[in-house]
Amino acid sequence: MTINLNTPVSEEIAAALQVGDMVTVSGYIFCGRDAVLPKLVEYIQHGKIAQLGIDMQGSAVFHTAVSPAGVGPTSSNKLEIESSIAPLSKAGVKLHIGKGAIHPETIAALHQYNAVYAVIPPVTALLEDKTMERELVAFPELGMEALYRLKVDRYPAIIAAAGGKSIYE
Repeated sequence: MTINLNTPVSEEIAAALQVGDMVTVSGYIFCGRDAVLPKLVEYIQHGKIAQLGIDMQGSAVFHTAVSPAGVGPTSSNKLEIESSIAPLSKAGVKLHIGKGAIHPETIAALHQYNAVYAVIPPVTALLEDKTMERELVAFPELGMEALYRLKVDRYPAIIAAAGGKSIYE
């Protein structure tokens, strides 16, 4: 069963979430990673968060950068990111979204502030699940960069250029 979360996430909803729950997230989320999250924490610690015109209560923070190519999770256990999780949770963030394992101290801080951490599997994990067969065809000396033939089942993709147009324009 998938739980549909909407932001802002209430205290009650956050408290009810369990490890292993499948969720979808809808609504507004903040996106940030190594460079911006420490700045955001600094604003919170100096009581200047209101200057940004944002409310952190019940919010979600996705550990990502935003580019024309799209968004994807970055490793949440990078020092600059993981060290932001406790102070952001204390400031009201209920949902942190990223990838990778986080330290026990961070897990304890999430619990203390009634917040949760969700992972979005990297695309490689998604695609690996849809790769049915693989065969090394040529150039084995190149290791993982050798020529392979794969049998795939429902690889997700978005057409980025066709008919003389591009989604990046």
